[in-house]
Amino acid sequence: MLRIGLTGGIGAGKTTVSDMFAALGVTIVDADVISREVVAVGSPALLTIAKHFGEGILLESGELDRAQMRTRIFKDADAKQWLEQLLHPLIRQETLSQLDHAAGAYVILSSPLLLETDQHRLVDRIVVVDIPETLQLERASARDKNKRDQIQAIIDQQIPRRQRLARADDVIDNSLSLEATRTSVEQLHAHYTHLADSLHA
Repeated sequence: MLRIGLTGGIGAGKTTVSDMFAALGVTIVDADVISREVVAVGSPALLTIAKHFGEGILLESGELDRAQMRTRIFKDADAKQWLEQLLHPLIRQETLSQLDHAAGAYVILSSPLLLETDQHRLVDRIVVVDIPETLQLERASARDKNKRDQIQAIIDQQIPRRQRLARADDVIDNSLSLEATRTSVEQLHAHYTHLADSLHA
């Protein structure tokens, strides 16, 4: 089955775009969702994290305090490396399982770190959701209610926009209207369906 990787910088609108593909019947394997599932309450990974960082890393509900963890790993490279070594293999295993069991002409792997990790090796083509960095800052800070400097720090840790675009097979400009984005998605859906059909011809 044809595998499409979908990525973009923070605030670019990956979820908006993946929802549009999903509305067309495309299976979406979402790395963000999987990353939350592997640290669900009671999971071995969450117990290991709590043991390493202390119970204070958990919310009263027993869930991982993701905001606190994000702040901590941005300040501590060793903590970031430890967490990635624990979670990345678990996320990869579940991602592969979902990709292998997907139905339809093609499947989309949506991941903010598609190009920063080796996840790009799991897909046949890469589509990038793109907006200017100034718009990224504006949208992400409004959506997440984070300070602009914190959003900028996240942008700075992601692959530069120019490099991301250079590695794209397809680009969706999400700086225009929702209708323009939907038109781009529908055009790519037709293209990917045709590519998938030609693979089986």
